[in-house]
Amino acid sequence: MSKLRVGVLGTSGHFVKRIILPLSASEKVEITGIASRTSDKARQLSEKWHIPWAYESYEAMLSDPVIEAVYIPLPNHMHLEWMKKAADAGKHILCEKPFAMNAEEALEAIRYVEGKGLKVMETFMYRFHPKWNRVRELVRYNEIGRIMTVHSLFTYTNLDPGNIRNIQAFGGGALMDIGCYAVSSICEVMGRGPERVVGTMQLHPDFGTDLLTSGILDFGDAKGLFTVSTGSFAQQEVTIVGTDGVIMVRIPYNDFNDVKAELVVRNALGARTVEFEPVNQYRLMFEHFADAVRQDFEPMVTLNDSLRNMLIMDALRQSANGKGWIKIKQPV
Repeated sequence: MSKLRVGVLGTSGHFVKRIILPLSASEKVEITGIASRTSDKARQLSEKWHIPWAYESYEAMLSDPVIEAVYIPLPNHMHLEWMKKAADAGKHILCEKPFAMNAEEALEAIRYVEGKGLKVMETFMYRFHPKWNRVRELVRYNEIGRIMTVHSLFTYTNLDPGNIRNIQAFGGGALMDIGCYAVSSICEVMGRGPERVVGTMQLHPDFGTDLLTSGILDFGDAKGLFTVSTGSFAQQEVTIVGTDGVIMVRIPYNDFNDVKAELVVRNALGARTVEFEPVNQYRLMFEHFADAVRQDFEPMVTLNDSLRNMLIMDALRQSANGKGWIKIKQPV
């Protein structure tokens, strides 16, 4: 199978820090081109990382038939525009989370790509880590009984006023940047979306973005709880509590790729730590997407998943604005 030729829209630090190196060893994916609004940036990255093509504009890359798929790590407010332009160019799409600015934009993007024969996936890389495969198995095999509650905590500190994560117009704030992971993982464990949600937010006095957000997702027979913050000591964990046991997912989202990953499982048989050999979950995600393109199957992170996440986050924002419990309309 030939490598999927991927072009990158923009020269984001996230791409440089986490994605270039692992993909350089992939047998399924090649970063073939990189585009920037200033050609110098694209050329510098192309030369440093041996990327074959550097483009002086996003449009130039999209018009090149050598590029089969695009990765969009642009600021959140640009996702819809460039997904539509990529679809017009016939490119498969990997879009950074969150998928869009809101559910209305997400639905617009989904309808826009329908019928074009393209694979489109939001980049929730954590779902491709083997430890999350094991979490799904443990839940399915009833190792901890019926799920009663899932707790997610994800925090870090970033108080730079110039950072896009702190700019409201760009879709900044804790809920959009990392709350999307908390919502996604809770729904992933439950295997469905919640019936209703309630949320609360503490806004930054200068930025206007949410500095601290907490929410409850009500699934009827179970509850999901989360707290995310862009102004707290860095911490992340997911705890799944069932009628007969507990699963603790250590470093659930941004796990290291050079040390073993761990789950802790406790039930009537005792406690055990389940270890996993080091992997790079970004590489696994890109390679899964390449397989989806080449073998023509639906990617693991579906467009329904992405729409559901945006519907929930929209509802949490409404709730935090004094609306109380908000019912969730489930995607079809």
